[in-house]
Amino acid sequence: MASLDSGSNVAQPVGGTFIVLLGPSGSGKDTLISHARREFSGSSDVLFVQRVITRPSDAGSEDHIAMTDDEFDAAIDDGQLSLTWAANGLRYGLPRSVEVHLAAGRVAVANGSRGAWDVIRQVFPSAVAVEIRVDPEALASRLEARGREDAVEIEARLKRASDLTDRFEADMIIDNSGQVETAGAVLTDYIRQAHEGRNGG
Repeated sequence: MASLDSGSNVAQPVGGTFIVLLGPSGSGKDTLISHARREFSGSSDVLFVQRVITRPSDAGSEDHIAMTDDEFDAAIDDGQLSLTWAANGLRYGLPRSVEVHLAAGRVAVANGSRGAWDVIRQVFPSAVAVEIRVDPEALASRLEARGREDAVEIEARLKRASDLTDRFEADMIIDNSGQVETAGAVLTDYIRQAHEGRNGG
């Protein structure tokens, strides 16, 4: 279960659109974000957020900022993080750069947490939830294939995926059970619509 870290605080309402991908570990959120990032590589108006995580930089596919617990605590004390939460034995944070980007009326995209969604909405009122769904069988296969967890950890993640299914109402649902390119195109179009909407396109 995710929980709000004691270092979190509430930001002021901002004018941009914060697109937060939510879904179980192994659903392909990072892969879809990487796909969309390539499509918007020439645009400074769309920020793909690097989360801060207490996990080594070479652990997993996510392009994140790795910190130790002590470094994470220091970042909180220094006011470097807008929001922090804990899940699956790790601590996660979103950098202050998200606030600056959204305050300029731009679009930001991040990998979020279903268990922390209520807190994310509290801190970022402009946040919209994009739920990434995948068939349970495909989810189990992906978790096994990536080799980051043992059988016990995989079972725990699958249970958490089931427990959090109805914890929030999604603004957009993307099925990523099939080809990544298909789901990636849907996400890219959603981001583009948000971007064009903010810029009168």
